[in-house]
Amino acid sequence: MTMNVPGMRTRETPVDEARVLRLRRTFQARRERVFRAFTDPARLAGWWGPKGMSAPVCELDLRPGGRWLTTMRAEDGSEFTVSGVYREIDPPSRLVFTWAWRQDDGSRGHETLVTLEFLDRGEASELVLTQEDFRDEDARGKHAGGWASALDCLEEALAMDAAA
Repeated sequence: MTMNVPGMRTRETPVDEARVLRLRRTFQARRERVFRAFTDPARLAGWWGPKGMSAPVCELDLRPGGRWLTTMRAEDGSEFTVSGVYREIDPPSRLVFTWAWRQDDGSRGHETLVTLEFLDRGEASELVLTQEDFRDEDARGKHAGGWASALDCLEEALAMDAAA
């Protein structure tokens, strides 16, 4: 399911690589399970966010044009809410959505675009994450650390799920 949105970046649009984050991670789980970890609210809430965070709010309207919102809570009680709109859903191989943090005044901050590609590697799968249109390299760097930690949490959740 693909949705064309006015102003949406096309593959022909030039990209400033300094404002693009690319991560690759291999999981010892089939890609269907990894895809489901991003698209099932109960599963997402079980691992979402960097280490030490919980996800008390996880709302997903999984359809092109559908909105999603999560709130991550740190151990000190501070909360961080991020939301967006699904642009493309192609189970179990691809998921594309916008991403913007809620600001202190309740508005949405700068919007980026996240593309997740789930590649079949037999009994394992490879996740290719691309997040683009960061304001600057500092924002990209902060997200790199956050995603790396969150993907560590996903890896742990998948391992626990397989052991159960």
